[in-house]
Amino acid sequence: MQRIRLRYTKRGRLRFTSHRDFQRAFERALRRAEVPMAYSAGFTPHPKVSYANAAPTGTGSEAEYLEIALTDARDPEKLRILLDESLPTGLDIVDAVEARTSGLADRLTASVWELRLDGVDPADAARAVAAFNAADAVEVQRMTKNGVRTFDARAAVVELDRVDGAEAPSPEADRPTDQACAILRLVVRHVTPAVRPDDVLSGLRAVADLAPPVPAAVTRLAQGLFDEETGTVTDPLAPDREAAAALTTAAPTAAAKASEPVGPA
Repeated sequence: MQRIRLRYTKRGRLRFTSHRDFQRAFERALRRAEVPMAYSAGFTPHPKVSYANAAPTGTGSEAEYLEIALTDARDPEKLRILLDESLPTGLDIVDAVEARTSGLADRLTASVWELRLDGVDPADAARAVAAFNAADAVEVQRMTKNGVRTFDARAAVVELDRVDGAEAPSPEADRPTDQACAILRLVVRHVTPAVRPDDVLSGLRAVADLAPPVPAAVTRLAQGLFDEETGTVTDPLAPDREAAAALTTAAPTAAAKASEPVGPA
């Protein structure tokens, strides 16, 4: 059984698709692309697809991940192209690698988010960010299935900064308009309970009364393992690429050794 790991996006109006909507669209794409999927056992078999830490409905993303299991081996890049062509524009498959390591979900420990606050003066946003960063704790409330829950939104935040014009965000970031606004960059750890971008926005309102006149446009720019030394979020597919490269390098060496004469000439 071959396992392929994919990175996909949610852009434009497709940011409003729910995770269940994406699951249905992706399973249709698998059928259209005639992917030789492995299926679960039991009375109601379903394709073996593992989704990891999906973004909330209404947020864009450049870094969503999933893993599929195949009964026959396929070239990851050719498979990526076929699946991308079978999905609507906005749900784009942008990367594919063969899984050669374990624990993809364990490598998704932090996210980088862009928060676009239309109608907010950048100076006001900078003051709110400074107040949030200076706070030891920022309590916010969120409605859950068990009722209203209060938790600290500050502890999970590794970095919160305002992005200046000279530090233009990623060109892939999902930005609905070109009007002047404040843009924030957020790096947050994946903890329990999860701290989402809207929780940080609630925290900014709590500490500095920052309330955008329109809902913020939120886009996940990256997701992966948080590097404590560099303070960056690393590519979770990099270990699989490195393992594949090591095998590719080792194969010619092993073949050369096998062809060497044994014993005296």
